[in-house]
Amino acid sequence: HPFISLLIAALLVGFLSQLEQTDLLASITSGFGNTLKSIGIIIAFGTIIGAYLEHSGGAKTLAEKILKIVGKSKSALAMNFTGFVVSIPVFCDSGFVVLSTLNKSLSKKSGTSMAVLAIALATGLYATHVFVPPTPGPLAAAAALDADIGLIIILGLIVGIPTALAGLLWGKLINNKLSHKTTDDFVDEEKPSDKSPRFIDSIIPIILPIILIGLKSIADYPTKPFGEELFSKVIVFLGDPIIALFIGVFFAMRLKKFADMDNEKDWLVEGLKNAGIIILITGAGGAFGNVLRETNIGNTIGDLFSDFNLGLLLPFIIASLLKTAQGSSTVSIITTAAIIAPLLSSLGLESETAKALTVLAIGAGAMTVSHINDSYFWVVSQFSGFNTSQALKGFTLATLFQGIIGILFIMILSIIIL
Repeated sequence: HPFISLLIAALLVGFLSQLEQTDLLASITSGFGNTLKSIGIIIAFGTIIGAYLEHSGGAKTLAEKILKIVGKSKSALAMNFTGFVVSIPVFCDSGFVVLSTLNKSLSKKSGTSMAVLAIALATGLYATHVFVPPTPGPLAAAAALDADIGLIIILGLIVGIPTALAGLLWGKLINNKLSHKTTDDFVDEEKPSDKSPRFIDSIIPIILPIILIGLKSIADYPTKPFGEELFSKVIVFLGDPIIALFIGVFFAMRLKKFADMDNEKDWLVEGLKNAGIIILITGAGGAFGNVLRETNIGNTIGDLFSDFNLGLLLPFIIASLLKTAQGSSTVSIITTAAIIAPLLSSLGLESETAKALTVLAIGAGAMTVSHINDSYFWVVSQFSGFNTSQALKGFTLATLFQGIIGILFIMILSIIIL
């Protein structure tokens, strides 16, 4: 399990570096605590919002509305964009499970290949999963690098859009080579319900916190565009990620009227259970990172790559190697952020904008590639009717394409804004 593995890694690095036992234990506990004091509550709020959207039918409402706007002729684009929006508060694997029924139904109604729709949805979900807080991975990286969350959200959305579309494009290009067709097994399970949440009820828990956090980033800009009076102070308070997500939780809890009250209690419990696992992994990642800083291993890595002048490519490469080796995007992001944090100065990435781009470069690496050691790979393949070979050709290569497009856009952004 990543929680145990990260703690073992922290202990091994400490022992091999000959840290004093008391210093090692202090480093682990302080790294764990300092990481969670900044993002632990945010993770909990994010998972609660996700649970309410998932179980109330809010996620499906978003999908149906986007499909209505875009039209059945562009159903693959609709599912790609739906995944992009839904995965901001809902984990990509949960989002895919929730929306897969709609995907299958849409394939029969529109005549669009199930393979294209599956890859479009999977890659849309994946883009915001690695780029846009309050998803735990980029949130933990922001904490490790002391980066501005609002700026990461803004830049993450900018980078995430072409990255999501890259996955959609790959799905269309590879479709004819997958020999995957919509079958009679994919029945239309969608039934109209009078209790389905409205679109506005479903979108507010997602969009309102993002707007508030974004406004805070603008208010904190050195030129003080909102001034320094009461209005600016209110924006800064409401835009703090904890307060913004807390507001989102209240709007998400309004969705309980669309479900059985007894079941609604389970949603909150499920959200908190999901948060507990993520918080432990994130805290363990912070502990590992703190031990790495104590051992100056970052300087060693910096010296090793100093002659190559890799800049933003270094976090991308490290994250992609970790992702490919162990499967979890979140663990890859957290571990890479811990390794890169001491190197920001030597890489010339100390400014707020540079740190935000570093988080995104880590995210791009952490999606490169998803294959058989990644649980999301199996969710996508099993819920889409892919065999392993088809999933490797369709989804794994799509994530490779996404990662390359993602880092290219990040590099272009760095030329423009750094």
